[in-house]
Formats: sequence, C-alpha cells, structure tokens
Amino acid sequence: MSPPYKLTYFDIMGLGEPIRIMLTYGQLEFEDCRVPKENWPNLKPNMPFGQLPVLEHHGRVSHQSMAICRYLAKEVKLIGKDSLEDLDIDAAVDTVNDFRQKIGKYHYESDETAKEAYIKTLFGEIVPFYLEKLDNMAKENAGYLVGSKLTWADLVFVGLIDYMNFMAKKDLLASAPNLQKVKEHVVNEPNIKKYMETRPNKH
Repeated sequence: MSPPYKLTYFDIMGLGEPIRIMLTYGQLEFEDCRVPKENWPNLKPNMPFGQLPVLEHHGRVSHQSMAICRYLAKEVKLIGKDSLEDLDIDAAVDTVNDFRQKIGKYHYESDETAKEAYIKTLFGEIVPFYLEKLDNMAKENAGYLVGSKLTWADLVFVGLIDYMNFMAKKDLLASAPNLQKVKEHVVNEPNIKKYMETRPNKH
C-alpha cells in the first residue's frame, strides 16, 4: 500500500525541504519523489502551474510550498493558539521567504555585471538587516520565532536555511546566536534529528 502522502520535488533541499521536515516531524508517512532535472520537461506540463513542489494526498494534488506547509502545520498541531498568533506565524514565514528571495536574486542572476552590483547591497545592507531583525525576534521568543514555542515558522526557517547558506555562499547564522537556537530547537526534535542524520545533503 502506498504512503498516504506523496511529495514531488527535485533532488535537492530547496523549497521541498520545509515540507519534508514538516511531514517528518508529524510522523506522516510519505513518498519522497525526487525528480531528476532531465525528467522535468516531460513532467512539467502535468503539474499545476508547471511548478514544483506538489503534495498528493487523498487523490488531490496541491501546489505552492508555503500553502502546503500551512496545511501540514494544522495536521501536526504546529499552529498558533489563536488567529492573532497565526498572523504572527504567517508574518514570520513570509519574512523568511522574502529574505530567501533576495538571496536567490543574487544566486540566480546570470548577468555578472548586475550580480556584482547587487552583491554590495545584498551583503552590505539586506543580509545584516534581516539577520538583525530575525535574530531579535528569536531572542524575544526564547529561541523560537513566535510565541516562545515551536511552530511551523521554525520548521520552515530551518528547512530553508541550508539552501539560503548555499546561495549566499556563507554561514548566515554565524553572527546570529538566537537564530542558531531556533535551529537547535528544531534539529533536536527526535524525528527531525533522525531525518537530518540520513537525508541527502543536496542543496
């Protein structure tokens, strides 16, 4: 019998990793379908909006990585205690994603002149700004992003940080001790710890 969930994504961490971590945390059995890049052109027309990741469950296919994470957070009880705390969690997740996209702009820029011009702004202004704000957020919440407790925002952050480090070509958390605590809280969750020790280390 097939697992109840099927995650389809490329054979990298990327945007699929927060979903893998969420499923692992909740002990939700899933098929981790990793698509070789050479197979993607044939698969793409069959995907909603031609993008990955997608999550299949109960015969339906869902897309958008953060929408999938938000759904799974409800299933594994990692949401807020009320709608206002959910708002704070959503804001934290969106902020982390904004940060990721700004780093991604540097990594995926093919014009070397534009890339060189952007690098000064990225590492001189953008990265320090986001790290300071997020690190203060973690400090105020005792090593978590929201509510001084584990929420899906923490799992998303940890699921993306290795990918962000890879794109930035540096350890973004080296000068962010409170964000390091967020990562420690997540990776020391028993199910996640076991997964981290065996997962493919591909960015």
